[in-house]
Formats: sequence, structure tokens, C-alpha cells
Amino acid sequence: MMKIALLGAGGKMGVRLATNLKGSRYEVAHVEIGEAGRARLREVLGVECVDMDAALAGAGAVILAVPDTAIQAVAATVVPKLNPGTLVMALDAAAPFAGHFPERADVTYFVSHPCHPPIFNDETEMAAKRDYFGGVAAKQAIVSALMQGPEEHYAVGEEIARTIYGPILRSHRVTVEQMALLEPGLSETVCATLLVVMKEAMDEVVARGVDPVAARDFLLGHLNILGAVVMGEVQGAFSDACNKAIANGKPRLMRDDWRGVFEPQEIAASIRAIT
Repeated sequence: MMKIALLGAGGKMGVRLATNLKGSRYEVAHVEIGEAGRARLREVLGVECVDMDAALAGAGAVILAVPDTAIQAVAATVVPKLNPGTLVMALDAAAPFAGHFPERADVTYFVSHPCHPPIFNDETEMAAKRDYFGGVAAKQAIVSALMQGPEEHYAVGEEIARTIYGPILRSHRVTVEQMALLEPGLSETVCATLLVVMKEAMDEVVARGVDPVAARDFLLGHLNILGAVVMGEVQGAFSDACNKAIANGKPRLMRDDWRGVFEPQEIAASIRAIT
């Protein structure tokens, strides 16, 4: 039975992971410095935290469920104490991409991140339909990267990732650089920004007199069918009028050079800003 040290176990993400690790084949040592987080773990899962050194002793893997802004300091403290061959798992590519892991050739660095349950799915149970984040009832895909370490450690890290993010739809192997393109590039810089703009557009038509419930129903319904067509979920095509509206709207809404957000220097700048 592999021992996992879960750092930041009482935080929002830490509790999610601790919940899925409970009853798994792993022995888990929970570390949480905040009293509120310790109390949360005690109340939700009935588990007690241990101090850092006790958690790291004999651990085969260490999961860093701490904020991106804290990973550099935490890793600098933790990694020198680890046995050779220990797998250190980050839950986001930002800090590893930014070079915030200390140099140590005899430990493994592994990164894994959830894709979250897809909009188009075959879930039928209400609990799964309402599991928007994933890791509870709805199936979701994950992406993982072996940043450094022996090739056989990829399977070790992926198995842990499948446990903490389950139930799993698909598991994809990527590089850390590709994961940085996916987040913050694709998911946050592009997708989250455009969704915020959509919400602001809905608010604008409401301010111009449209009933707010009607506006919300109209937008969400069109997101459903338009998304299905664009993503190839259904066979179909936009009307000529819709295509003309897109041709007129895209240069009005998007800069010609918007794809530059995926250039390495822009990805690096975005990551520096959040770490």
C-alpha cells in the first residue's frame, strides 16, 4: 500500500481529494496548517491531520493541494526531505511551468489536472447532472504530464490521478508545456473571458429592456445548440443569416491577432501573473 502525503488537505481542493482517497488502496497522511481546515476534515471525513515530517516519512507520493502562489515555498521546504524516487504531484501546470519546483534529479515531478465534466454527456442521474466540477458523480476526462522521472512513474501518477479525480471518462497524456496551453491559455484566457463577455452581453440586453428570464433562457438555449453544431456534437450547419452575423461580429469583437495569447511569451507572462 503506497503512502500519500496530502498537503493542504483541509482546503477546498484538498477536501475533494481527501474524500476520493478515503477508502482507496492508498494510505493517506493529511497535512493542513489552518485550524479551520483541520476542523473541516474532522467534520466531513472524520480524519485527523498529522505534522509535515510525520506525513512525509515513508511517503511514496506527495500531492500539493495548495494554492499556486504557495507551491514554490512549499516545494522548497518539502522536496529536500523526500526519499529518492518519491513522486511529487502538482494539480496545475502553472507553478511547474514557471520553474517553481526545486532542482532534484532523483525525485519524480508529475502534473495532473481535471478537464471537468463535459457539457455534452450521457449522464442520467441528477447527482451527476449537477456535478459541474467533477470528482463526485459525473465522469470527467483528465490530463497528466510526467515532467521528470522514470517512465514507469507515469502509470503510478496516472493511477493516483484517476483516484482523486474519479469517476474518469478519459485520461490524456500531455506535456507540461501543452498543459499550460490548455490552462491558462485555452480554458481561462480564452474560454472564461468569452463566457464573461457573454454574461455581460446578456446583462446589456436586459438593461435595454429584455426580460432577464427570457434573456437567460435565450442565451443558454442557443449556447446548447450552437455549441453542439460548432463542436460537431450534431450534424448540422448554421443558417446563411447566422454565418453573416458571425462574419460581421467577429472583427467587431475579436482583435485580428488574438491567437497571440498562445505564444510562449504570452503564456509565460500569464503564468507569472498567477504564481
